[in-house]
Amino acid sequence: MAELFDRRDDEPEIHPARKFAATATMVLKAAGRDFVTQQVASLALDFRGVVGDFHYGETRFSGGREPWYPRGTEMRNERQVSIVATDELAAIAGGMGIERIAPEWIGANLVLDGVPRLSMLPSGTMLFFKGGATLKVDGQNMPCRLAGRSVAEHAQMADLAAGELAFPKHGRRLRGLVAWVEKPGIIEPGEAVSVRVPEQWVYR
Repeated sequence: MAELFDRRDDEPEIHPARKFAATATMVLKAAGRDFVTQQVASLALDFRGVVGDFHYGETRFSGGREPWYPRGTEMRNERQVSIVATDELAAIAGGMGIERIAPEWIGANLVLDGVPRLSMLPSGTMLFFKGGATLKVDGQNMPCRLAGRSVAEHAQMADLAAGELAFPKHGRRLRGLVAWVEKPGIIEPGEAVSVRVPEQWVYR
């Protein structure tokens, strides 16, 4: 049957919502005064994020990622939880010519495996953990030189400055996601996760 209405040139192509399963293989927290994390037995989440974590809070201060605000402007904290994938970290390490990148070095709170191209999950994706917690993806976590410096130092690279610059270059679209807590709860390693990707389109 012919379409009742002509398709406009700027009509977006709609992709239906979908869901699939993943696993939280590691949970981590930055309990000190910087972003570097360490493995823990579980993550306690409330509406401010990971309790006791460096990035915990309802609000945060703007930085280089928000050039539209003066640096240090208080804003909503949509970066409560940092999520990475093992395969993507391996790809970054390969590009940098080092053996590995540990999730701890770049401040990850959660390693989520079983999701193809984790970093490409769109904003609005929901992560439902079997234990009851829910995270909502804000977007990609853009790689920065600060994390690059941490990688270079932990990997004992001969040229720390080069390593600092190499991480943003090779980590683009592979550095994982940031998310915020929609429903508080406890996340434990090995926990099953239902990943629900929303309907998608490209606005033209």
